[in-house]
Amino acid sequence: MKSKPLGGSGIEISSIIMGTWQAGKTMWTGIDDNDTRKALREAYDSGITTFDTATVYGDGHSERMVGNALKDIRKHVVIATKVFANRLNYDGVMSSCERSLKDLGTDWIDLYQIHWPAGSFGSRIVPVEETMNAMNTLKVQGKIRSIGVSNFSREQLEEASQYGQIDSLQPPYSLFWRHIETDILPYCNENSITVLAYSPMAQGFLTGKFGPDHQFEKGDHRSKSRLFKPQHYQRIQDALNRLKPIADKNGLNLAQLALAWVTSHEAACAIAGARNAAQVRENAAAGDSVLSDEDMVEMDRIGRRVTDHIKIDNAVMWEF
Repeated sequence: MKSKPLGGSGIEISSIIMGTWQAGKTMWTGIDDNDTRKALREAYDSGITTFDTATVYGDGHSERMVGNALKDIRKHVVIATKVFANRLNYDGVMSSCERSLKDLGTDWIDLYQIHWPAGSFGSRIVPVEETMNAMNTLKVQGKIRSIGVSNFSREQLEEASQYGQIDSLQPPYSLFWRHIETDILPYCNENSITVLAYSPMAQGFLTGKFGPDHQFEKGDHRSKSRLFKPQHYQRIQDALNRLKPIADKNGLNLAQLALAWVTSHEAACAIAGARNAAQVRENAAAGDSVLSDEDMVEMDRIGRRVTDHIKIDNAVMWEF
């Protein structure tokens, strides 16, 4: 699998990253801990060395699953986790990190990220300088190796960068959700900030598995997705039909093509979740794929048949 530098940290990460939101179970349905444990080990065996989690994923359950599954190979993997928006004051960051270290069963976190900007979801406004002071302290203490942010605008990213080295940005990014291309992606490219794209398969739409009448089970967060509006379905279906020949030509299925599209951008990696080992193997198989310039241009054109009709007034993919 291809590896890429994590900003200027000196850390190398896999181009496909194992996402573990689903491992926390909250806001997902049908998740089995045994399947999750096997999936995490299969990820490593398939060449995925980087794992992304967060305290808020199941109130620590995801972190504990990651830590337990990878404890005997800890030195060979990169673990990224996040502090939530309601813990961004200095003491909150410090205590949240301690809890994550305990739940992960590790002495260090390779990438510690601000999950959402202060003020998100009704949280208290905390100056980013205060939050970054805590992050820098943790870095000096050796408890974290690098600092990242998630769901930040360009302005927020620029402000945070005034107070310390930011090595990554984690935004939603896929062929069907491309708001970062306007101003955030160029800024990241110019400042050696690696993009860790979440929802690279457009929350499952780019797998081609969801029909117009699909009903999500109660508690599945995707039922609130702005992409899953009925008015978008036909355009998405038409786009998938046009993408299928490109996938076939490259020996990929649609999901793998979606991942390859993200990772074919020089400074971008794709965070892909999985419920079981079989899904992990499928995701990992896209890790060595590099699409031709011709394919990238054609996919850009196809993707815009969808995105040009979706008003994106903010980066949040859900209407909670």
